[in-house]
Amino acid sequence: MSEILQELLSVSEKAAGIARACRQEEALFQLLIEEKKEDEKNKKFLMDFKTLADVLIQEVIKHDLGKKFPGLEKNVRGEESNEFTNELGEKIIVKVCPTEAETASLLQRVLDNNQAAAKTLAKAVHQEVSLTDEALDAVSVCIPLENIAIWVDPIDSTYQYIKGLDDVQPEKGIYPKGLQCVTVLIGVFLMDSGHSVMGVINQPFAIRDPRTFRWKGQWYWGLSYMGNNICSLKYSASTGKPDNKVSHGSEQRTNSGKYSYATVTSSAEAKHFLRALSTVCGENLHFAAGAGYKCLCVIQGFADFYVFSEDTTFKWDSCAAHAILKSLGGGMLDLSECIKSTNQNVKLVAKPHLLYNSEVQGAKGADRWANKGGLVAYRSEQHLEVFMNLFMKELSLPKELH
Repeated sequence: MSEILQELLSVSEKAAGIARACRQEEALFQLLIEEKKEDEKNKKFLMDFKTLADVLIQEVIKHDLGKKFPGLEKNVRGEESNEFTNELGEKIIVKVCPTEAETASLLQRVLDNNQAAAKTLAKAVHQEVSLTDEALDAVSVCIPLENIAIWVDPIDSTYQYIKGLDDVQPEKGIYPKGLQCVTVLIGVFLMDSGHSVMGVINQPFAIRDPRTFRWKGQWYWGLSYMGNNICSLKYSASTGKPDNKVSHGSEQRTNSGKYSYATVTSSAEAKHFLRALSTVCGENLHFAAGAGYKCLCVIQGFADFYVFSEDTTFKWDSCAAHAILKSLGGGMLDLSECIKSTNQNVKLVAKPHLLYNSEVQGAKGADRWANKGGLVAYRSEQHLEVFMNLFMKELSLPKELH
């Protein structure tokens, strides 16, 4: 499995490189910034360009994985279709061609003959990228290739990617918006059980060089399979556990004697959920863009929980982070099932972890792969139980008592 993880890491960095190129290379950046102009005549085309970045990255991941592990590309899944229609009404299948010149030629057709942009993208697609991580040498787990499939989100938090804010300051380590919230997500799951087993999260815009103004990324990976748990976060030699799992909220008590947990959520969360979270978390309730980034905040230890009750996150948003959280002793659960069991005062024998191999019955389109019951991501089983009891107590109180 170290070879697969190594390849996932490398393709995530190539994907991040393409995302950075679209913002840093002039020929591509002009296509992105034009979308901001309200009076732009060909806005549909420019909207298509941001989608092209998503599609191209997804196809690169498929191509590179299939090249290294023939047949695996057939089990790579994502939101994007690779069929494009250009301004002439011509339908074009976006793919990685055998040579850089051929890929550039195909992309030039998609980009309505923008040769400079096509060549820049093709160069990024065909560059050799190799990342090394000494911790991967410790991975000796064997998972049958025929039983794994992959969920990909090529550019999570697309709105932040296009908006391109680069001067946002973090609050207790958490960026509420901006390019830092953009992530590339690659999650591996077992097709028979649906359990997430491997994940890579790449943050293309993690650090900006103050001199060159160019961005550098960072990445995280984790594996959780058959009792084997290992991740890229530093491990303490004495405990064998991550030594950077320092939370800004875990088991801190307020003046009233209550626990205060750090939780990250979306500003789109339902009002009654926000009231309950605010009461439980106080000043440790944070808002951030991007489902992948909010998961990453939990992985990094800036938050104890990511809670979201709506069904507007999808399998490609959660699969990668889920595996990393499991490797840290946490997980990602169906929030509605947790609420149900807490209401009924039932001790869950098997926690309702999100599964990745089954569709939502009766749903259509992307909604087939929605996390229908919402989610709660966490790093500590002990803290989860305490938090859910506190949260449910507040959630069940009448509105006037809040």
